[in-house]
Amino acid sequence: MGAVFTLSQGKTRFLVAPYEILAILPEKAKFDEQTLERVMHSLEIDGYFELVFSDRKGEKTYCIHMREAGLAFRRQDIQRKRDTVVRLLFAGVCGLLSAVIGLLLKAILS
Repeated sequence: MGAVFTLSQGKTRFLVAPYEILAILPEKAKFDEQTLERVMHSLEIDGYFELVFSDRKGEKTYCIHMREAGLAFRRQDIQRKRDTVVRLLFAGVCGLLSAVIGLLLKAILS
């Protein structure tokens, strides 16, 4: 979804070729055109955008109309990362606190 959001450049409707999306994706993801089509269809079902397959001068093209979830993707992604950091910090503080309490109890009971 990040690649589609980047290619949209803030537009709600745009045309994009599969090779443009594949060029943005990291190589380690190992996407091919068939995998990309399945992922795009899944994102459409999830409500990020409406997808129409088309031909532009004999070349396969996606006509994408972004929905609210797709337009809010970047904000949700930032919020999800922020939540993850807060949870990790909370877990670290709880672990540190339990270790300190354990050492205090050991010192008191010894």
